[in-house]
Amino acid sequence: MHIDARTLPDGSTIEGDLCIIGAGAAGISIALEWIGSSRTVLLLEGGGFAFEQQMQDLYRGANAGLPYYPLDAARLHYFGGTTGHWAGFCSTLDPQDFEARPWVPDSGWPIARADLDPFYARAQRVLELGPYEYDAAQWQRRDPALAPLPLDTGVAWTKMWQFSPPTRFGAKYRDAIVDAPNVRLYTHANVCELRANEAVSAIEELRARTLEGKGHRIRARQYVLACGTVQNARLLLASNGRVTTGLGNANDLVGRYFMEHLEMPSGQLLLTAARPPSMSMYSWEYGKTKARGELALSPAMQREHRLLNATVSMTSATLDEPPMSTFEQFPPDSMPSFRGAAHPESEPHASAPEKQPSRSPAAPAPPRLFALLTRQEQAPNRDSRVTLTPERDAMGMPRVKLDWRLTPLDRRSFRGFYEVLGRELGRRGMGRVRMHDWVLEPESSPWPKSLGGGWHHMGTTRMHADPRHGVVNASCRVHGLANLYVAGAAVYPTAGCANPTLTLVALSLRLSDHLKGVVS
Repeated sequence: MHIDARTLPDGSTIEGDLCIIGAGAAGISIALEWIGSSRTVLLLEGGGFAFEQQMQDLYRGANAGLPYYPLDAARLHYFGGTTGHWAGFCSTLDPQDFEARPWVPDSGWPIARADLDPFYARAQRVLELGPYEYDAAQWQRRDPALAPLPLDTGVAWTKMWQFSPPTRFGAKYRDAIVDAPNVRLYTHANVCELRANEAVSAIEELRARTLEGKGHRIRARQYVLACGTVQNARLLLASNGRVTTGLGNANDLVGRYFMEHLEMPSGQLLLTAARPPSMSMYSWEYGKTKARGELALSPAMQREHRLLNATVSMTSATLDEPPMSTFEQFPPDSMPSFRGAAHPESEPHASAPEKQPSRSPAAPAPPRLFALLTRQEQAPNRDSRVTLTPERDAMGMPRVKLDWRLTPLDRRSFRGFYEVLGRELGRRGMGRVRMHDWVLEPESSPWPKSLGGGWHHMGTTRMHADPRHGVVNASCRVHGLANLYVAGAAVYPTAGCANPTLTLVALSLRLSDHLKGVVS
């Protein structure tokens, strides 16, 4: 059932058993699980079914730290949420992403990768992906042409991605939600306040508003915040009627530990072997490729060199592109030596590609040069955070300020990743790695102008068993509040190097199962 909140009388009271705030990937994934239940589910969406500039402006905020994308462009404010411009990249987090790593401050989840595996498998269907297979060997058995590079897996391995069509939740699941008799979708219902009881031990009701000035009260037994990483923190901080610092914020953690994936061009790989290996497993064409591999370092190498988790994708390039800077040769069993070079073909001591036999235009030589794009997790950093500003939006809500900050570990991991990977490629006689200048600079150096992320918002309400170190517990319930939960990437304690959508849907399905045992 669909109700436009603008059509309700001012001051209406809406009641149900489970209330989900936000109809993006997380909120819709949970609501789908409750279709056919005897319980009434309220799904509240601030926008409508299509883009509206006035609604999008509610997400506008300030950037005070490192340069970052405009906040009102980073997330979409209508039914389906940011899946409306999602690219469809999906991969699981790695087992070590859930572990407490001594060299990564504030790392460690209260759950393990094995706890998510059954929900990852279910999330595959929601996101219209193929089988729950993320092992390169499984894909090679499906297609022998998809061969991983023959590297020592104790050093480096091929991490697989699958590609959703991509699934646009607003289009794919609109009819299922609207036609469900027990799910009531309220559009243009912007939740502006969570009201706790006098003891601040549970949520009593929500206050929602429309742009036209109407106000509504929403009451349920259990509530789920699924507004996105920035907006979840904003709503908790702004709900300060009982506690001036906001709800769930007894230990000053709400809004902290904002994380992104650092996605940046980093260098080039030149294949130098006389017979270069097939790179089919690493190629990608939008809308056609079902799975692709990227190179990653083994957990042992990350531990030995004290590095963050990262992968590198490889895109075919041409030798006539302008040189970037330094060409590195990594001989076997030695540390790399850094040398300046103008171009691989003009460097007298470089291992230049052997001349290939002439080929007809229909059978070009396989590519030998590849542009490298790094996707690296951000180290948890409590000073990287979302706070409120004095400025108010059209609903009267305080706008947010993002202070995105990185650490020396983030910078050092970029260089360390290529030192290990480049040495292994050289030892195997496959190729050589050339890096951008900034990768080679000291970790105290400023970040380059090319600094960028994947538009992936994570953290701000991190998961931890101890309320002194996290906002929600292992079940995603806000510490100290008996009936308030958080869904989505906001609960990630660490980011891993995989795009967040598959994991946030898996976590949402896990939360839904938990709630079915609570809403009895």
